[in-house]
Amino acid sequence: MLLEALYHVPRDKWAYAYDTYTIHLRIRTKKNDIDSVVAMTGDKYDWDRTYFEITMEKAASDEMFDYWECGVRPKYKRLSYGFRIHAGDETVYMVDSGIGWDYPYPPAGYFEFPYIHEVDVFKVPEWAKEAVFYQIMTERFANGNPAINPVGTEVWGGKPEVDNFFGGDLQGVLDHLDDLVELGINAIYFTPLFLSPSNHKYDTVDYKQVDPQFGDNELLKKVVDTCHSKGIRVILDAVFNHCSEEFPPFQDVLKHGKDSPYAEWFHVNQFPCEVKDGIPTYDTFGFYGNMPKFNTAHPEVKEYLLGVAEYWIKEIKLDGWRLDVANEIDHHFWRDFRQVVKKANPEAYIVGEVWSDSLIWLAGDQFDSVMNYPFADKVLEFFNGNMDGLTFANRIGSILMRYPQQTNEVVFNLLCSHDTPRLLTRVGGDTRRMKLTVVFLFTFMGTPCIFYGDEVGLTGDGDPDCRKCMEWNPEKQNLELYEFYRSMIALRKKHKALRQGRFRFLQANLHDPCIVYERADDQLHFIVWMNNSDSYRTLSHPIVTTDWFDAQTEESVKPVNGIMHVDLEPYGYRILCRRLKP
Repeated sequence: MLLEALYHVPRDKWAYAYDTYTIHLRIRTKKNDIDSVVAMTGDKYDWDRTYFEITMEKAASDEMFDYWECGVRPKYKRLSYGFRIHAGDETVYMVDSGIGWDYPYPPAGYFEFPYIHEVDVFKVPEWAKEAVFYQIMTERFANGNPAINPVGTEVWGGKPEVDNFFGGDLQGVLDHLDDLVELGINAIYFTPLFLSPSNHKYDTVDYKQVDPQFGDNELLKKVVDTCHSKGIRVILDAVFNHCSEEFPPFQDVLKHGKDSPYAEWFHVNQFPCEVKDGIPTYDTFGFYGNMPKFNTAHPEVKEYLLGVAEYWIKEIKLDGWRLDVANEIDHHFWRDFRQVVKKANPEAYIVGEVWSDSLIWLAGDQFDSVMNYPFADKVLEFFNGNMDGLTFANRIGSILMRYPQQTNEVVFNLLCSHDTPRLLTRVGGDTRRMKLTVVFLFTFMGTPCIFYGDEVGLTGDGDPDCRKCMEWNPEKQNLELYEFYRSMIALRKKHKALRQGRFRFLQANLHDPCIVYERADDQLHFIVWMNNSDSYRTLSHPIVTTDWFDAQTEESVKPVNGIMHVDLEPYGYRILCRRLKP
């Protein structure tokens, strides 16, 4: 075995408390190099009477490594442990003091998880595990009150530009909440709603005022109250990295320069604040001079922004925040942000916008979740035919091993957003490919999110084309696609195994675009079969039990001589299910 590939550290995603009684352990080995791994566990003060061995499960693989995992429930909330690793007739031991062939006498030199402190357990909001999110850009969703349209509002459904308006507002959202209930969603993520000169509202002027083109603060409260009455949670977009150049404190800096009392609220590199050769003399979002960056380490700035976060949680009973450009704000700020928000609403869901590996924000002291763009990228690459099943399984395995399980259960999974081309456009306009991506989204671990209009077939390239007006005319909607979305949402909401059950690939081969995978808990066992090709395929997998049925039609489906054969049309799928308990 390749000893150099063995890896474990007693912290982060490798050893963590899943709850107040359970510790999860992971170890990495070279891919296809190891037959089995056994966790040797016990209490360091009473090793002989508490010693317990656990055969670890191969939870995931990527191109280079296998990842083994187990859960341990120590008798006294303390754990000393090591690993016994087998490959053929070779056995090695891995403990904190090193790797060797001789049995390491316990517990000296073993890894330790000193104690499960409840205060240190990373707890995520339980409701987020049940959520199906719907992302709304209010300006493009529905025009419910033309009397508050901005000057120059264009006819609904026109071509989106970087600076045009179509009059969408909160009354329009209120008017269509029953449509969202009918679709099946139970959570809404609103892009920014506060006073701003732009159509996207990511350049805030007043953080405590709903933009008048959307309505007012009372109307937002009514929207949230109505959502709650219909079983819908609501999170808003917090733009705390930067503000608008029209933000009053920044206007004061423009006017008074270094003599302004707000001069240190921003990262000013040279006075006066201006743009020279396309580069501002102050830090900004990107190089956009109209979006100056906050100095979030400044006590007054921190107090102001944390006050905003607390205000909306309390004022409208907000269920959480999505954090814009979260990775460009200091960690001290986010730690204080979490304390403030969770004190105001312990069940608030905090989602950071980070486009890459986000583990440093997901240790339980900052975010609950992040927008899982790496998931979207891998899913779309596979279902667009740009990788085979084995490569896809490896990439998904790598994503699953990035975070602890409680994060994987609520990571914010999306296939497109206001910052990317639309899903149907990303799959070349092929609704068959689109459906496969959506089936995977709703049968995978994490919290799924739909971008408004995807369910009726809206298309669009990158910003601003992806921000088209919602299509409300049934004659222009893809109603068959809508019914598909509705059925997939209902299936996920009906079965806990599709939300929190274990995930594992059963079939994913080199040079083969088809995959088979499972989701299961102690009640139900699902197997999902996907033909990601343009040819008819019959997929087969060994299955001993005979009590399977189609999860969508409830038609009985039986294996033949211990082999399940599933016939699939091009880009077809089938979801089979078996009850483990009545």
